[in-house]
Amino acid sequence: MEINQAAPKFQDASIAPMHTTEHIVNRTMVNLFGCERAVSAHIERKKSKLDFALPTCPTKEEINRIEKIVNETLKKNLPITTEFITQEEAVGRFDLKRLPDHASETVRVVHVGDYDECLCIGLHVENTSQIGIFKIISYDYKEGIFRMRFKLTEAQ
Repeated sequence: MEINQAAPKFQDASIAPMHTTEHIVNRTMVNLFGCERAVSAHIERKKSKLDFALPTCPTKEEINRIEKIVNETLKKNLPITTEFITQEEAVGRFDLKRLPDHASETVRVVHVGDYDECLCIGLHVENTSQIGIFKIISYDYKEGIFRMRFKLTEAQ
């Protein structure tokens, strides 16, 4: 079975907690705002950023709610699992427009418990209990794009 390979950066175990958190943040944003998953992402070990297409900037209360929901989800100790399906099976279940033209026929689905599932080829933690605490450190809004910068800290 031919499987797509992730860029070396996304096979680095040091960013696995942040990468897994990205999945949770994406699902939280989709659930709260009815938007698509992030239109762009920059995932790093110390801090990361995600951009979402939104009609308005979230309020401070909504920012606090995003943090609260993400942290509540992390505390649920959800297992991270994978499954392999064909691109044909993925149609209608996932947005395939980001798949490269040379993508293999078999794609990898990453599940964060029953909270999120998406196509992904990167490395993740085994359980959300390995992640820590999510903190939005800054955000801005310009021309329909909400940019969120965040970090992870050790659980207290």
